[in-house]
Amino acid sequence: MKEFKYTITDPIGIHARPAGVLAKLAKSFEGATVFLTKGETTVKASQLMKLMNLGVKAGDEVTIRVEGGDEEAAAAALETFFKENL
Repeated sequence: MKEFKYTITDPIGIHARPAGVLAKLAKSFEGATVFLTKGETTVKASQLMKLMNLGVKAGDEVTIRVEGGDEEAAAAALETFFKENL
């Protein structure tokens, strides 16, 4: 299991466009499951509607956890995605 925390800097937070790209990216990792946690709620990052229902806004800290598959590569790709898009 690989895990990292990220504070959202996008003024709109996780809205439709980046949520869709994140869900697609999360599905692309062979054998790996990606989870996103805000507060006490954890969802699979590949589930777009659940991801958007978290209501992640600018300044919120989220935790991204990768389990299975190539965790190292998946976590690195996700961290890059968050830094560039959120």
